[in-house]
Amino acid sequence: FSKFLRVFKKTNGNGNITLYLGKRDFVDHVDSVEVVEGAVKVDPSGLNGRKVYVYLACAFRYGSEDLDVMGLSFRRDIWIQRVQVYPPTGDNTAKTPMQEFLLGKIGEQGYAFSFQMPTDLPCSVSLQPGPNDSGKACGVDFEVKAYLANAPHNVDEVIEKKDTCRLMIRKIQFAPATNKSGPKADITKQFIMSDKPVHLEASLEKEIYYHGQPITVNVKIHNESSKVVKKIKISVEQLTNVVLYSSDTYTKTVCLEEFGETVNSNSTLEKSFQLTPLLSNNKEKRGLSVNGRLKDGDTHLASTTLSQGEKEMQGIIVSYKVKVNLMVSGGGLLGGLTGSDVTVELPLTLMSPKPA
Repeated sequence: FSKFLRVFKKTNGNGNITLYLGKRDFVDHVDSVEVVEGAVKVDPSGLNGRKVYVYLACAFRYGSEDLDVMGLSFRRDIWIQRVQVYPPTGDNTAKTPMQEFLLGKIGEQGYAFSFQMPTDLPCSVSLQPGPNDSGKACGVDFEVKAYLANAPHNVDEVIEKKDTCRLMIRKIQFAPATNKSGPKADITKQFIMSDKPVHLEASLEKEIYYHGQPITVNVKIHNESSKVVKKIKISVEQLTNVVLYSSDTYTKTVCLEEFGETVNSNSTLEKSFQLTPLLSNNKEKRGLSVNGRLKDGDTHLASTTLSQGEKEMQGIIVSYKVKVNLMVSGGGLLGGLTGSDVTVELPLTLMSPKPA
């Protein structure tokens, strides 16, 4: 157990409390979330009668924290839970292997804590800043904070920065182990000046695609009209639903490919096309959802948010769709004037596989 474990720790400015976690990524299995557990080392000599509390907060952060001096709050708590760790309350006596391991490292002055998150919280997501934006990115984040106070949460009590220590954690989801067959959609479109329609059918080979994996889109076109299908445009769109005071959805195209396939009047085409949405091709796009990061390390496009769908989630909910668009131009005298589009959309689930 200890061989593979890297311990994360943070000490407050006064050196009298240290927060310990055995990991910083916690998996949301949709029907349950991994327990967040850790321990705090407490030196009672510098407490001056105060108690030691730990909280786990899921918050929506918008904008830089440097602006807090203006008295504006740029953090809105979506969910928060607090526990007292010192003096111990004698609540939870049974220790998990992770807590035992951390307490073994700390010694006599260690006190364990744990939090169970509900299933309706969003995952860790950042909104990509624009090239000239400074400060922290907007998004949903989770933090574990140990602090000294007289009461767990008294709005009038001022808690100084040197009396707190915090570690950011991430709530993440992985793709389900079973992959179903993909969605299918079709449309039949009639045009002015043409008595017969164009049929378009599109499908994905499977329901779930992993980040960086090419997405295969199968397209069938049956052109009965007098018009010509000039080209096929296929795109992947990311939909970010920000649910806070109200609900706003932002749509960004993360991948767009054009294929110069021509389908003349009274002919058919059946073909598969591939496209790969990558964050590296979208670095300039402001407001794109990316997986939450703990440091400014590598990340990728945010994963699809899986939910049970019973309760309304708050925060940021991410989904994707594939759009297949036929550019159709008119034959005859009117030519380009009667040009039109034929479009279908398919839902796409984009996630990471569960590590072995």
